Amino acid sequence: MGKTIHEGRQSVQIDGDFIVFIIGARLGLRGLRAVRLLSTMRKMLKEVEENPEIGLLGFHQHGGPFGVIVQYWRSFDDLERYSRSMERLHRPVWLDWYRRKQDKNRHAGIWHETYAVRAGEYEAVYQNMPDIGLMKAGRVFPVGSGSDTARTRIGR
Repeated sequence: MGKTIHEGRQSVQIDGDFIVFIIGARLGLRGLRAVRLLSTMRKMLKEVEENPEIGLLGFHQHGGPFGVIVQYWRSFDDLERYSRSMERLHRPVWLDWYRRKQDKNRHAGIWHETYAVRAGEYEAVYQNMPDIGLMKAGRVFPVGSGSDTARTRIGR
């Protein structure tokens, strides 16, 4: 989390549609061989963070290095293009995972979920919080008249 606290109630706006991509991992006591693969996640996050043209808007990590990472992407096409590109880190690592038969290793697991969010069909509120969640991906603004309830923020 960022160190600057946004005082009071804040909300966030992202222009246009966007993608929420949630990815996580599970390591058992015998899953230490997978640590190398999962540590590569940090390198992948650095790659997409340092290259905004890839399409990552922002992300937040929960629960340490083997917890859950919530990512916000500009589009599904951007996410898919990154995940399939042999010039980027993800695809070669993913192929290596399967070559090593890690998908059969019951002591380690990887999962993800992808959600398409239409413009204006989401809402968020934060009170006295540093940058977290959508705040890392969109424009933060103070909650005021016309945005003081979840219903008004979601536009219904």
